[in-house]
Amino acid sequence: MTFVVTDNCIKCKYTDCVAVCPVDAFFEGPNFLVIDPDICIDCALCEPECPANAIFQDEKLPPGQEGFNELNAELSKIWPNIIEVIPPPADAKEWDGVPNKIEHLET
Repeated sequence: MTFVVTDNCIKCKYTDCVAVCPVDAFFEGPNFLVIDPDICIDCALCEPECPANAIFQDEKLPPGQEGFNELNAELSKIWPNIIEVIPPPADAKEWDGVPNKIEHLET
């Protein structure tokens, strides 16, 4: 099992989760974070740290978010690793909770 970053992280990209990850499993894109399923140890520390509630266990993904399993695996292989907290985008609060943000994902 692994944890997965889902749709609500897009354009929010809070990095609180990165600070608690004991295995540095997070990778950063222009406006989204992903978790490498090969690195994640299923410790669950990141899930409660996400202010946008965008992180879920792969077997407990909300309906319609299943595609993020593969997306995390794919993008974690090409994006750089992130191990330190950085400020969120200036408009992160405005995007938090906006549904269906996949069209805004920058790769």
